[in-house]
Amino acid sequence: MRAVRQVLGALAIMSALAGQADAAPGEVLATIGDVAEVSVHAEGLEHPWSLAFLPDGRALVTERPGRMRYVSPNGELSEPIAGVPQVDARGQGGLLDVALDPDFAQNGLIYLSYAEAGSGGNGTAVARGRLNGERLEDVDVIFRQLPKKNSSKHFGSRLVFDREGHLFITLGERSSFADEAQNLTGHLGKVVRIKRDGGVPEDNPFVGREGVRPEIWSYGHRNPQGAALRPEDGSLWVIEHGARGGDEINIVRPGRNYGWPVIAYGRHYSGLKIGEGTHKAGMEQPIFYWDPSIAPSGAMFYTGNAFPQWRGNLFVGALKDHLLVRLTLDGDAVLRQDKYLEELSLRIRDVRQGPDDAIYLLTDEDDGAILKVTPLH
Repeated sequence: MRAVRQVLGALAIMSALAGQADAAPGEVLATIGDVAEVSVHAEGLEHPWSLAFLPDGRALVTERPGRMRYVSPNGELSEPIAGVPQVDARGQGGLLDVALDPDFAQNGLIYLSYAEAGSGGNGTAVARGRLNGERLEDVDVIFRQLPKKNSSKHFGSRLVFDREGHLFITLGERSSFADEAQNLTGHLGKVVRIKRDGGVPEDNPFVGREGVRPEIWSYGHRNPQGAALRPEDGSLWVIEHGARGGDEINIVRPGRNYGWPVIAYGRHYSGLKIGEGTHKAGMEQPIFYWDPSIAPSGAMFYTGNAFPQWRGNLFVGALKDHLLVRLTLDGDAVLRQDKYLEELSLRIRDVRQGPDDAIYLLTDEDDGAILKVTPLH
């Protein structure tokens, strides 16, 4: 019976998300073993990219073309919120991540990352604004990736606050400019760490070093589209796209070089070798990699009570392979991976834990959805 429901669920969601039918709220579309069921929470979103839960039980969802909406606890979508910065919505660019200020309940501030056009091309920018009902007010750009380049790819763009309240921003190397990931005079292929107003924390690793941008935290990254703090120790785990193979999970330490494009576990799309191989002195090794590539995006450590057997596991969405991946960890090592939801054939862009301890997934489609993973009844 469960196998039949999975097949019918897969057909239902593919039909519904293509605009050919309506999926009822809460309708079960698939199951994950004897543990969980997956249902539609909200639909009718154009390439949703990120989800952030508000203290009142609603959530914010971004759509890549440049819209942000409220999502009610029962999955109803608001009209687009006014005041969102203008974005360069081409290729992989547009409105991307959203994160709440650590003191959001007191100050109402949110942070948005997006592709911004400007002199020389475009690049990832981060704006901060105050959420006031149906508008975003007092919007200031607190970070701009430099130099801007003419490219529609590899914006990176995850936003994560550390335990000190400083903001990590993951930044891609813009695809055609791979060598810039090793250049410390610019932001391409970097993780940066800034204060909430855009200033530079004094304990950043390159502060005071001549010729290096002080906001840089780490370098040698390709296109990191997943990032999360591990709850146990506050370390930053970054998930990044490889080329043809070589998607990586890195624990990002201050001042470290993660190798791109000198070392990699993969090959160029042409089939040619990348750089010098897989190892080089002074360059960090990933704790885990995928070859062939799954195209990972979005990452979350599960901490809730709805799935006690999954507590402490790392969840990662996959675009190319249409997966939700669950990684079982032992310290810094990945012991095993389990792959779910292939039967739905949907690009999983983001993975979030909700205030109800359910797991929420964003599907990166023209008619995308928010899916909800809850215990199997």
